[in-house]
Amino acid sequence: MEYVRLQHADLTVPRIGLGTWAIGGWMWGGTDEQQAIDTIVSALERGISLIDTAPVYGFGRSEEIVGKALAAFGRRDEVVLATKLGLAWDDQGKVRRDSSPARIRQEIEDSLRRLGTDHIDLYQVHWPDGAVPFEETARALEDLRREGKIRALGVSNYSPEQMDAFRDAAPLATDQPPYNLFERGIEADVQPYCADKGIGIIAYGALCRGLLSGRMSTERSFQGDDLRQFDPKFKQPRFAQYLQAVERLEAYAREHYGKRVIHLALRWLIDQPGVATALWGARRPAQLDPVDEVMGWSLNSTDMQAIDAILAECVTDPVGPEFMAPPDNSAT
Repeated sequence: MEYVRLQHADLTVPRIGLGTWAIGGWMWGGTDEQQAIDTIVSALERGISLIDTAPVYGFGRSEEIVGKALAAFGRRDEVVLATKLGLAWDDQGKVRRDSSPARIRQEIEDSLRRLGTDHIDLYQVHWPDGAVPFEETARALEDLRREGKIRALGVSNYSPEQMDAFRDAAPLATDQPPYNLFERGIEADVQPYCADKGIGIIAYGALCRGLLSGRMSTERSFQGDDLRQFDPKFKQPRFAQYLQAVERLEAYAREHYGKRVIHLALRWLIDQPGVATALWGARRPAQLDPVDEVMGWSLNSTDMQAIDAILAECVTDPVGPEFMAPPDNSAT
């Protein structure tokens, strides 16, 4: 495993981290609890020491499962535990943004209890809350850091302007935006900002919700509460365009590196400026097997140009991850 030290925090993180969106019964549908625990423990034993979760994943269930996995692993000091705050939900499961100091105080205690720990290594604001000044949220989090309940502060889905306001009140170690070969909107602003300010990017959606796994076909369907039912990329004619790109990238990876598209996609991501960690989603231990094939090599400028050409030729109607955003309080 490759590692990088964050500039604004006393944390060293692996280049691949485990994201638990699927483990809490959110995004891909329900999952078996023991299998989820086994997957987390397997990741930690492989050196994937950053575990990223959030209260809203499964409405608390994901954090509870992560807590059980940490207890089973037994070496809390070897884990970089990352969770989030700022999304509340009602009895019907309707989610709203809330990054008020009062909400933060409630959330930190709930998360510590569910996770079975006395501190969180990286505490991240899940989405910017337009109803609360960013400086106010930052000051509340800085208070928690000084109390020892968190080690470092992060944000997710923030713009450079929003990060500037946050940084006026507290040190900012990381930003967690969506970023992968197919969703590259942050390259216009967020990525150069983070690289310039020494803010580590923890990229989520590294495999674009499975599109870049190389395991999908046009016959694939999505049921129940699977988020991909609402993702425009998984609807025709875009779905066929993206799958054609995957096929071409697979051929390139095999010809030039003897790798698969899943390895190429993750290597591309962690070779990007400012990216500290790419978050990998897995529901079974065996799905972690490709991780070793991502380490120990890099893509060169010729590869990057060839990859861009493939995408431009295949995906004529690209679309971003905007569909995932919860309602913004500032717009109401």
